[in-house]
Amino acid sequence: MSHFFAYLARMKFIPRWSLMRNTWRENLQEHSLQAAMIAHGLAVVRNRLFGGDLQVERAALLALYHDAGEVIVGDLPSPIKHSNDTIDRAYGQLEEAARARLLSMLPEDLRPDFAPLFEPAAADAELLAVVAWADKICAYLKCLEERRAGNLEFSEAEKAIRASLLGCELPEVRYFLEHFVDSFRLTLDELN
Repeated sequence: MSHFFAYLARMKFIPRWSLMRNTWRENLQEHSLQAAMIAHGLAVVRNRLFGGDLQVERAALLALYHDAGEVIVGDLPSPIKHSNDTIDRAYGQLEEAARARLLSMLPEDLRPDFAPLFEPAAADAELLAVVAWADKICAYLKCLEERRAGNLEFSEAEKAIRASLLGCELPEVRYFLEHFVDSFRLTLDELN
């Protein structure tokens, strides 16, 4: 019996932004889906508009599984995770061990197909950068959503993440900001 997919199904129980008051609680499963869609979109934009040659499907899959280890170790808030190098390294090691544990839950015959998603190769560096920026875009969109709902708790995070995104030199990130982000500020009626 393999517990792999049962564990992944528990991503819906892992809350994000746990140190902040939220108008809408976001869970790890929701975040992973949004990150996968945005990473896929960024890769498509890079390929179509900026001469890239990224594997768009792989970008989506890497993003879909990028935080899977948190189903075992939980989501440590960024201000704590990145407060110093010792904590950052230690948490990175915990996440690595958690990903290895998840991978070990698969039947032996299936592990080679999932291993590249949990243990990306050096050749995936460009795709992993796209996933990291998709992750940051997701955080920014969450801030916009909370601010639109009147939640000032996300004001400083919004400013800091926006500054980081504006400093990004990847053309696909700039394109996403220019062409897609403003729609997230609208109500459903305004979108229609």
